[in-house]
Amino acid sequence: MFGYRVPAPDEAMLISGGRRGLGGAPFRVVTGHGKFVLPVFRKVRFLTLSMCESEVVETCVTKQGIALHVRAVIAFKVGNDTESIINAGQRFLSDQDQMSVLTGRIFAGHLRAIIGSMTVEEIVTERQKLAAEVLDTSKTEMAKIGLIVDSLQIQSIDDGDTGYIEAMSAPHRAAIQRQAQIAQAQATQAAAEAQQEAARKQAEYARQTAVVKAEYSGEVDRAQAQADQAGPLARAHAQQEVLTAQTELAQRQAELRQQELVAEVVKPAEAEAERVRILAQAEAQRMKIQAEAAASYDRVALDRMLIEQLPQIVKEAAAGLSGANVNVLNGADGLGEIAAGLVAQGLTILDSVRQNLNGNGAQKPAGRSEQTNSPLALRGPGTAESDAAGQRPGEGDHRA
Repeated sequence: MFGYRVPAPDEAMLISGGRRGLGGAPFRVVTGHGKFVLPVFRKVRFLTLSMCESEVVETCVTKQGIALHVRAVIAFKVGNDTESIINAGQRFLSDQDQMSVLTGRIFAGHLRAIIGSMTVEEIVTERQKLAAEVLDTSKTEMAKIGLIVDSLQIQSIDDGDTGYIEAMSAPHRAAIQRQAQIAQAQATQAAAEAQQEAARKQAEYARQTAVVKAEYSGEVDRAQAQADQAGPLARAHAQQEVLTAQTELAQRQAELRQQELVAEVVKPAEAEAERVRILAQAEAQRMKIQAEAAASYDRVALDRMLIEQLPQIVKEAAAGLSGANVNVLNGADGLGEIAAGLVAQGLTILDSVRQNLNGNGAQKPAGRSEQTNSPLALRGPGTAESDAAGQRPGEGDHRA
């Protein structure tokens, strides 16, 4: 629009003519917005607010009297406040390039003054301190002309041909070289160890590979050998199985033949032997029975003969009493007792004779005989065998 002016974001619009600006300035300052400006009656100029750069190359003498060539770079700009814009506009609006020239001169003077109060060692080792002191000393002067410094960088410090800085850095260079050599030796050693380790690993890998190949080759050879032996082994197993079957068949045939022999020979022989034994036992039993029957017959005949002779024996015993003096005290009872004693004595004699005839030599208890149970045994009341034992007929007196 005609008469409406707008400054750029990094510019300040200075309007002169008409009423004065802030603080009696000959112009008004407009930033960040536009404004109507009457042509012919008002005049508009623009002041840059962007960053500017100034380079300083200066020869400075240190506290030790050693000349140093110092190169520094200053980054600065016009301040954003109205006062700084007014100060910079009044000084640099017609020739804004002079801001860099003047800034370089200001910093060169402060740089010479500060380096003159420091040693080379301090300057070399404490560049940041040097830059901070230069900024502090130049801040007031820069503010007066409306400029602010963003940074100051000391780019290089050189002593020319004096060789002071080089001599000063020699121990450090030697240490650095020593460290570099040590590092190089360590790197070489590490490389050699790495190579040795790699060679060892390669050898180990080759050994393992050879072992694995040998194992595989052995397995292949064993498999091939097993395959080659499979046929003969199978035939041998088959023959062994045939022999085993034949052996089992022969054993079974032998067992069967043994059973047949047992059935044909042993069993009939055992049956015949049993038959003969039974016949022998039967014959022995028969002969025993016959012998017992014969013995029994002989005893019966003997007993019969002895019984037939008993009256004669009693008679002979009684004959012994014919001359004896016998006193009968109790009459008929006494006579009966005497007769009974005679009979008993006769039976005892009969028993002794029969035992002698049998010939067995066995003594039987007194008072017992095989004929006691015979129906021919004679016992009288009041008979006492002890009265007749040990006495002969006719001996002594007998009383009843």
